[in-house]
Amino acid sequence: MRIVLYVIWALFVAGVIFALIHSLRKTRRREKLVAGWPKVQATVTGNVVGWTNGGGGSTRSRRFYPTYQFAHPAGTLYAGESEVSYANQQVPGSLVEVAYNPANPNQSFQVAAESKMVLGCLVPFFALFALVLFWVVGVFPLG
Repeated sequence: MRIVLYVIWALFVAGVIFALIHSLRKTRRREKLVAGWPKVQATVTGNVVGWTNGGGGSTRSRRFYPTYQFAHPAGTLYAGESEVSYANQQVPGSLVEVAYNPANPNQSFQVAAESKMVLGCLVPFFALFALVLFWVVGVFPLG
């Protein structure tokens, strides 16, 4: 029976490692993509409301994704929607930094370093959590 608990623990750890690696690769791919793109200040025009998925048994919460518009150096206005979510609505008229594709200015992303910080915090948390779970499996009383 204890071997089943260790298998479940190993599957959990493998799933967490897969998710962290996938997130890290996605973040690096995005950074490489926008590294050479020009960056401009965009004006927040509104917010799109979304919800967190409520994973892990937590309650769902509202998240706000700002919509923005920026002016291309040629004077053309372009609009976009951020993939960075906020707990509170962003005030229309406030500024956010945006990187845009010079070949296609309709493709733009809000520049944000929070994703690396979140990943940096999640790795030690899940490592500690996995160690605690491994210990719990070892001392779990089996009838």
